[in-house]
Amino acid sequence: MTEGDRPLIPAEASLSNADAVDGVESGGAVALVAVCGLPGVGKTTVAERIAGHVDGAVLRTDVVRKELFDEPEYSEAETETVYAELIRRARARVDAGSAVVLDATFANARFREDVREAGARVADAFALVEVVCDESVVERRIERRDGISDADFEIHLHFKELFDRIERDHVVVDNSGDEAATFAQVDTAFGGRAAVFGESTAGSDGSTGRDSGERRVESVDTERDSDGMSVASEHGVD
Repeated sequence: MTEGDRPLIPAEASLSNADAVDGVESGGAVALVAVCGLPGVGKTTVAERIAGHVDGAVLRTDVVRKELFDEPEYSEAETETVYAELIRRARARVDAGSAVVLDATFANARFREDVREAGARVADAFALVEVVCDESVVERRIERRDGISDADFEIHLHFKELFDRIERDHVVVDNSGDEAATFAQVDTAFGGRAAVFGESTAGSDGSTGRDSGERRVESVDTERDSDGMSVASEHGVD
């Protein structure tokens, strides 16, 4: 399948115009979704919610890295290996007829292009979703979290400087609010027919140098703190 054959959705797509995508629903087209963003923003929760809509498995670089390397060094060569393996596994699953949601930082634009190309080759539909979150919220959640990731707030700030601008169409999930708002927005985007497929570049909070065409969706993690906010629990360094 070529990139031009994939279902495309306009930037302001919602459930009301989801019929523009024929068959992109659970039990229909096989989807590949890449969830990207800085460490600590809540990618895993968003990815898991999306996976429920597309009936897919979540593959995480945090997990792949620790399967490949007993003592990860997070070197450039190691990261190349991890992303190559992540995308290889995704391609194999999608090619076999199973939807996949990838949970990774994808800070390097080349990795995002690699997964986009994989989607064009083997998936019926592809979407890139960027998760963002207010920095103060990230810092608080990282202090409270417990999970497989090695990321801390300093790593979040480090990746903020390294994160390549997203030039291609994508959807943005703002994970600064509460869980209900997060899930409602993800459900609006992916519920029923997964209306976001096709990418959109929508307006960012400027935290990572994004452009202004992003489509916004909100999200947070699932463990709640005393203020009713969610506590981050498996945010990725990758």
